[in-house]
Amino acid sequence: MDYFWEKLLEGGGKESQCGWLKDKYGLSWQITPTILPELLQDKDPEKAKRVMQAMLKMVKIDIETLKRAAEGE
Repeated sequence: MDYFWEKLLEGGGKESQCGWLKDKYGLSWQITPTILPELLQDKDPEKAKRVMQAMLKMVKIDIETLKRAAEGE
């Protein structure tokens, strides 16, 4: 994730929110970890809600923070 995030920002890209960014050509990308859909589709709706709330506060998605949110930390 970090590799793609940095490469797409090189040369004038701009960060947005929830894993979104624009590259130097103005194309939009969302860089998300593969664990995100798993956490958001958890059988426990409260767990999924905590993950969503944590993600909405992020620019670049942080996997460890998502995992902590899922666990209620």
